[in-house]
Amino acid sequence: MTFTTTLQQNAIKIMLLGSGELGKEVAIEAQRLGIEVIAVDKYENAPAHLVANRAYAIDMQDEAAVLEVIEKEKPTYILPEVEAISISALFEAEKRGFHVIPNAEAVNKTMNRKNIRVFASEELGLTTSGYEFVTTLEGLESAAGRIGFPCVIKPVMSSSGHGQSIAKSAEDIGKSWEIAKEARGDASELIVEEFVKFDYEITLLTVRNETGTTFCEPIGHIQKDGDFVLSWQPMQMSDSALKKAQEIAKAVTDGLGGRGIFGVEFFVKGEEVYFSELSPRPHDTGMVTLITQSQSQFALHIRAVLGLPLDYTTYGSGACGAYKAKNENHNPILEVPDSAFTANSFVRVFGKPESHIGRRMAVSLVLDEVESAKKQATQIVENIIDN
Repeated sequence: MTFTTTLQQNAIKIMLLGSGELGKEVAIEAQRLGIEVIAVDKYENAPAHLVANRAYAIDMQDEAAVLEVIEKEKPTYILPEVEAISISALFEAEKRGFHVIPNAEAVNKTMNRKNIRVFASEELGLTTSGYEFVTTLEGLESAAGRIGFPCVIKPVMSSSGHGQSIAKSAEDIGKSWEIAKEARGDASELIVEEFVKFDYEITLLTVRNETGTTFCEPIGHIQKDGDFVLSWQPMQMSDSALKKAQEIAKAVTDGLGGRGIFGVEFFVKGEEVYFSELSPRPHDTGMVTLITQSQSQFALHIRAVLGLPLDYTTYGSGACGAYKAKNENHNPILEVPDSAFTANSFVRVFGKPESHIGRRMAVSLVLDEVESAKKQATQIVENIIDN
């Protein structure tokens, strides 16, 4: 690998389309290799904006606006980091010779729950929960009746749990319909899913490029309102269930192709493994790798993009707790106790310019035996105050 000098005419450049806390860590890892970073998001001073060489705030769903900034910067690699983005701009960028990670078609399939579910279930034949797609309240009522209660209702395009709900009975359908309108992305179509009575759920970080495919240790997580509040690594599971998950993850990522890291989510019940969702980029539950691995998911993502070897060492087990704002503030201040910073724990503050109730503002990270790490990570988060 030949590395270049930042800000020179021949510099290797990555463009982040989406510059939240995950993009910020990707930008930091790229900067460590002398790679020039251009961070793009829908608002000013997004987390990755703070560490990038240049930053732009544009309408991410406006094809012309996205293509304009791409043509202006001419990045070596384009890394989509959010769901709410103009897919047509990515296809056009590829036609113009730009390298989209992992590729425009993979982003198209995975940024939309309908596309990835149809691809996984109907094209690849993978085991998934039952599902239907609807566009009207009447259709939702009918589909939920066929799927059965409880059922999970999600917009086909959203992130961090926005717009997601569980309908426990027919009386909940109207509320779920209203919740779906809170989606970050496209709420015009919803997926109604069978509620799988799983034992646990995992994220299997799967990294691929021309050197091969590498798996991180499985990550367990707890979600609330569709967004993670606690994750830990490794999640204890049987060898046979893990092997099934790896086989499914490899099948779907091979089918999508391209370079990069994929966050592949599964439901596990006994020895049965159900494919749930996939993100073609670092995953929020994977922030735990900032403390458990020699190469975090963000470092592995950059390695994969550059075509570098994907080896890493596991430091040990650990946990990550998400701190979500309890107040609305245009100048948020977080009070973090000094006790959060020890030999085996620390906090990452994202530096978001505004806080909204429920917005993820920081994470706690602890390296320890799993159950102890989970308790410590949770305790640290409980002791943080925002004002």
